Amino acid sequence: VQLQASGGGLVQAGDSLRLSCATSGRTFTYVVMGWFRQAPGNEREFVAGTDWTGANTKYADSVKGRFAISRDNAKNTCDLQMNSLTPEDTAVYYCVLDPQGRSPTNVPQNYDYWGQGTLVTVSS
Repeated sequence: VQLQASGGGLVQAGDSLRLSCATSGRTFTYVVMGWFRQAPGNEREFVAGTDWTGANTKYADSVKGRFAISRDNAKNTCDLQMNSLTPEDTAVYYCVLDPQGRSPTNVPQNYDYWGQGTLVTVSS
């Protein structure tokens, strides 16, 4: 399974950005997908996750109300809509997939597949 994240870039505080993750290779249907991020000098942190239906979602407290995760199982994609961005959101964002999961978790070890990351930079 390969995960390809895209959509990162340089934006100003308050702007919006939409990240997209496309899966290829072996495809799973009933899987959890999500996003983690890592800022320079920081640990990886969970951002958002969704079950295969898209109805069971989980968000980090720091992004609740600003970010929205969605997925399109027909296209094997998972998107992250990010609104009201702040400089604290600056990080490399990684798309992840848990082929065994039924509900999203914030535990990175649960996710077997990771994309290459896409850089989001938010200027003040």
